[in-house]
Amino acid sequence: MKKILTGLLVILLVLWIPYFVQTYNLKTLTASDLPVEGSWAPLKEGNLYYRWYYPDAEVANNETVVLVHGFSTPHFVWDGMKGFLLDAGYSVLVFDHYGRGYSERPRIKYTKDVFVQSLKGLLDSQEISEQVHLVGYSMGGPIVGHFTNEFPGMVKSMSLIAPAGFMVENPTKDWWIMKPLIGEWFLNVFGSRLVFQGNEENDEPPREDPLALSKKEFIKKAGIQMQYKGFIHALLSTARNFNLFSTQEMFGKVGNLNKPTLTIWGTDDGVVPFKGSEELMLYIPQSELLVLEGGKHDITYAEPSFVGAAIRDFLISLAKAEV
Repeated sequence: MKKILTGLLVILLVLWIPYFVQTYNLKTLTASDLPVEGSWAPLKEGNLYYRWYYPDAEVANNETVVLVHGFSTPHFVWDGMKGFLLDAGYSVLVFDHYGRGYSERPRIKYTKDVFVQSLKGLLDSQEISEQVHLVGYSMGGPIVGHFTNEFPGMVKSMSLIAPAGFMVENPTKDWWIMKPLIGEWFLNVFGSRLVFQGNEENDEPPREDPLALSKKEFIKKAGIQMQYKGFIHALLSTARNFNLFSTQEMFGKVGNLNKPTLTIWGTDDGVVPFKGSEELMLYIPQSELLVLEGGKHDITYAEPSFVGAAIRDFLISLAKAEV
């Protein structure tokens, strides 16, 4: 019995050491950590980081595009493509979801309503009276869809980039995420592998798009948010409380609203498989589908010229149709 207890203690110590190493030096995010260019919006669940970009006065069209990022990578994913929107006269609003980037990390359940209401709160805080164009990437796609269903009068158009909701759930592979303590241990110890997935330095050639974020720069920027307490909790709570696998009913309701919609998808997306595009078109038949051959899930920052030009052209076509 003594040997068994000793063995268990050794195992617990071996498991605890890497967890301790990964979590001991985590900092609490404060206002002093924010980039000088952005601000915090004081909302119900805490402070939400946002930043405005404005077009030159001579091309400004008084319309706003709101960019909604995905599960784990914050607003920097839009850096390469936002210039296409600015050059076309659109004001651009980016922000970080709670628990990501420079937004606070409240100890709450990260449900669908948290993301929808924080977006609503942000738009209200900015006193935006006109309808906005929403762009959702990955998890941002369902957020945009749920928001549009709840507040259709605030949305002029939607652009969905590889929207989550059409992945194949694998209970055998992902069981550990849902288990208390086990999920916390795994993600605290190996979380960087999840966040950096597909961006590790390897022998692949550099990205061809001159506006693309290099893999080295991606790791540097994505790593900043991992310095602060609450990031791992936000990811785990989102995975456990926000259904990102079965969104057909929600997108069906969105389709009934008949909002102008653009969908962009890469054929080699390993996160949200391209075959999901066929299903999405059934629910939002008015959507235009733009396909990037060979594109992966990282197309927003790996192929920003393609994505940025596509959304710009889509919005310009809408404006011309109104004339």
